[in-house]
Amino acid sequence: MANSFRGTGVALITPFLENTDVDFDAYEKIMEYVIEGGVDYLVPLGSTGETATLNENEARKILDFVIEKNAKRKPIVAGNFGANHTKELVKKIKNYNFDGIDAILSSSPAYVKPSQEGIYAHYMAMAEASPVPIIIYNVPSRTRSNIEWYTTVRLAEASEKFIGIKEATGDLIQATRIIKNKPSHFFVTSGDDEVALPMVAAGGDGVISVIANVYPKEFSEMINAALNQDYVSAREWNFKTYDLHKWLYIEGNPVGIKSAMNLKGFCTNQVRLPLHKLSKENYQRLESCMQSIG
Repeated sequence: MANSFRGTGVALITPFLENTDVDFDAYEKIMEYVIEGGVDYLVPLGSTGETATLNENEARKILDFVIEKNAKRKPIVAGNFGANHTKELVKKIKNYNFDGIDAILSSSPAYVKPSQEGIYAHYMAMAEASPVPIIIYNVPSRTRSNIEWYTTVRLAEASEKFIGIKEATGDLIQATRIIKNKPSHFFVTSGDDEVALPMVAAGGDGVISVIANVYPKEFSEMINAALNQDYVSAREWNFKTYDLHKWLYIEGNPVGIKSAMNLKGFCTNQVRLPLHKLSKENYQRLESCMQSIG
């Protein structure tokens, strides 16, 4: 199963109409674009998908839509399984329809800042309840607590239900320690596009990417080259899009990537409050950078 998630996953945006309703026509176009671009798997309903501003009915409708339109072409990782209340998350898992879902992505609890033992117990409760594999998501910039490398390895050794981690700290020392000490069934993928190449070079397995929404071919080619240890080609691909990262995140994610998709003609750059559209000045800088990429 872990081999299904080696390579490039794309953290899909949720395109909105100007009234902020979900734009399913645009969603299908984006799905086809990234699949044709060579991504290896799809990750709807993550933080890039603005899941925090979707209600449960909207999230379920989006996931069902992705499952239907994907038609089993690519593995699907459902990204809407992060929660601060372990008991309620377990209840959700026990009552969820997982047909068509290959794995779930779960960020550690946010805001409450649990200890490492609390994080471990939270994930183990998930493992006992989940009928599908779990990808741990470590993103301290959003949760305000780090899953230490030894906790990740401990979870991977405790249950084969944990098949991998999306490591989004940008900390290559921490990632390398996980890679060195993890069991063989467990993969390590970057959750940060800027360090995806060096993480693969350190022994990682790929990336769950934001930029792959707009440049799926370029980023997939970079990761594939790195996985094949063709670092000359990988560096060339990396440098081709590298300057764009600044403008994608300058006012937060997915504000930047939605503007990039708008510039490519896929959808509006509408986001839901409390997020706000990219400023005019940064939109122009983003456009200029994309024009230089070609």
